[in-house]
Amino acid sequence: MASKAQHFDPRQVMLREDFEIFHYREPKAAQVEIHHHDFYEIYLLLGGQVEYWVDGNLYKLDPGDIFLISPMELHRPMVSPKSQYERIVLWVNKDFLEGFSQEGMDLAGCFHTGFNMIRPADTKYASISARLLELVREDSGREAGNRLAARGIFLQFMVELNRITAANPMRQPRRKQGSDLIGKVLSYINEHSNEPLSLDELAGHFYVSKYYLSHEFSRETGVSVYRYIILKRLLAAKQLLSGGMPAGEACYKCGFKDYAGFYRAFKAEYGISPKTFADAQIL
Repeated sequence: MASKAQHFDPRQVMLREDFEIFHYREPKAAQVEIHHHDFYEIYLLLGGQVEYWVDGNLYKLDPGDIFLISPMELHRPMVSPKSQYERIVLWVNKDFLEGFSQEGMDLAGCFHTGFNMIRPADTKYASISARLLELVREDSGREAGNRLAARGIFLQFMVELNRITAANPMRQPRRKQGSDLIGKVLSYINEHSNEPLSLDELAGHFYVSKYYLSHEFSRETGVSVYRYIILKRLLAAKQLLSGGMPAGEACYKCGFKDYAGFYRAFKAEYGISPKTFADAQIL
């Protein structure tokens, strides 16, 4: 895997309208909070001990595993500090990828299998890793035609990935994150995020101390109960705004008590106002 790795970029927004690819190699992984984004993400683990949390499910990855994250899925990697952490991360614009569904294959189909993780056979892994490293080199090159060559490699890779998922490769069974209690709390929040929710109310509903619930929830998810609820509400709001609902109406549909609080949370998370985001979906 001889390749010049990049410095880790903590941003979670795309700067291009097609795809971006990163090759990271770190002696100690940076901590990443639970987050979501509007694009597809393909993650190939090359080295390190990693567990990946996605919407309440935890996956244990081995080098060679591929992880697929759809837009709006809450997720975060949990990396052991005991080994060097190396991976390739490919971000793909949602509209760009779905625009190829009319070409005889739905290139976004690999994200809709019901599984986040793929464990390809050794021969397929060698092909995939080589193609992605070639994509890294072309995408970061400065010669004439690099971007054109990179796009061709990208399309070849996506066709190969979809063929692998269609062939039903071995997939790691997913298991519930942590204790039964936190799994139940996550499910409850997901089902009632548009209703009044607080740490006190959740603790009372599940007959546990709010201090115990707060500690266990943060330990297993990496965020507070309050932060998780806000993220789920903002996710729902983005989907409603994308569907054409006015910002003022989406605010209350998602469980926010007032528009001022919704506006502050949305602006802090995404850097733009709800109305600006909604207007951009119409263009």
